[in-house]
Amino acid sequence: MSRIDTVNAVPAHGLQVIQASDVSSGKHEMRADVVVIGSGAGGAVAAYELARKGLDVLILEAGPYVPSSQFSEDFNESLERLYEDFGGQTNKEGDLLLLQGRCVGGSTVVNGCVSFRTPDFILQEWGRDFGLTNLSPEAMQPWFERVEKHLSIEDNAEHEIAGHSRLVRDGARKLGWSVKPFKRNIRDCALTGHCLSGCKTDRKQSMLVTYLPWAMAHGARLHADTRVTRILQNGGRAVGVEAEVIGHDGIKVADIRVDANTVVLAAGAVQSPLLMQKSGLGNSSGQVGKNFACHPSMYVAAKYPHEVFPWRGALLGVYVDEFLLPEKGGFVLEAGGLGAVEMTMLNEPGTGKPFMKFMEEARYKSGIVTLIHDHNVGEIRWEDGRKVVDYQVSDKDFPSMLAALKASAQIHFAAGATEVYVPSVEKLVIRQESDIDEVLAKLENKPQRLRLVSYHPQGTLRMGSDPARSVVAPHGESHDVKGLYVTDASLLPTSIIVNPQVTVYALASYISQEILSRL
Repeated sequence: MSRIDTVNAVPAHGLQVIQASDVSSGKHEMRADVVVIGSGAGGAVAAYELARKGLDVLILEAGPYVPSSQFSEDFNESLERLYEDFGGQTNKEGDLLLLQGRCVGGSTVVNGCVSFRTPDFILQEWGRDFGLTNLSPEAMQPWFERVEKHLSIEDNAEHEIAGHSRLVRDGARKLGWSVKPFKRNIRDCALTGHCLSGCKTDRKQSMLVTYLPWAMAHGARLHADTRVTRILQNGGRAVGVEAEVIGHDGIKVADIRVDANTVVLAAGAVQSPLLMQKSGLGNSSGQVGKNFACHPSMYVAAKYPHEVFPWRGALLGVYVDEFLLPEKGGFVLEAGGLGAVEMTMLNEPGTGKPFMKFMEEARYKSGIVTLIHDHNVGEIRWEDGRKVVDYQVSDKDFPSMLAALKASAQIHFAAGATEVYVPSVEKLVIRQESDIDEVLAKLENKPQRLRLVSYHPQGTLRMGSDPARSVVAPHGESHDVKGLYVTDASLLPTSIIVNPQVTVYALASYISQEILSRL
């Protein structure tokens, strides 16, 4: 029987992952047809699509392997175990928290399950401005349908719209604004609300429980705790990688070299350009690390006269797309539940008695997450031996951010809120709708003014048809280095306004087909 027809048994619980504790010290050499860097949305999908066609695939993940049985549902602990920089990754000014998963399965393990297709007008813009006519809405539809079927992506049912989300829906409807249920990659949601700490019940269809075990059933191998330090090339073609195996104590265990005919880079929109820079590859355009966007978000909390318990039920229920199009504002509002600990991170609760009062009233609060269509003004670079995320909200984007804040406050008051908390460093509270404009007028677009968080880094290895303006060709291969493909969110030529996981899944599926056709 040929390998393409062979499917291996997968354990009922857990994966057969090689970890640092399994590796002896010294130098090790390995061989594969394809080495995949990263096990998140882009890496896992590519690994499966290539392995199921008979290729020998090796996946290298810098983070640890944490099976769902070990998820604690404690957000503080999860930040340390499952997130990049122990949950402390920020821009250089320190006023934008940049949350990325760093574990087997990547950010898909710790995201909120929201599953948007790329908006049609974004795909059309890519075709017009970047020559990506191959990614038209019509061309992408079968790829979206494929991953939606695989990951059980469907609209939230009514029982999955928790009390905090119903408030936002009620407020939006009273204002006459478009509001819709989220689509999520969920099977029989347990409604625990712990999405950001990993899904202990395996209901979230993350890469940890879908594409990675599927890839391994077709023979793919997976190494955790293995940080790629350099992509190797010879004569303008990728030939493998060098990596370090790092123990959970932070001490290097071993060095690894992998020889491979094809390298798939899927380490994420921050780590992928850094690896390209450290490898000295693919930058004839000067665009590696440039064009960074991240949907800088705010959590706009409000107090209601009745108990809400925002940590109960599904984390994300509905969204307001009234202002999705750039000409209408260029932002999306997402009804978001939150635990009391997370709430204090994203608002200004004060100290002492004010803090205790804020926490005592946590059960009366609900919130809205704002996503803006930011322009690609940031840069990721390796500088003096360290990572630099150079990003500030541009003056061009600040009005959109203020408009999102205003719309969030309007929804809260329409739903019956008595106070709206502005997510600024200065403690600002809006107590009636007529005061919204006056309070928001106090905000300035300066560092350390707003409490910002990003879940969606993207755009640092821009895809396009012109090698002088982009890093990656329309079929996913580096313009400069043959056999080096990119399948993560760094490909996106512009920000896409909405949560990008489905876009990455679909692009990774498409690019995998392109790899196979070229092999």
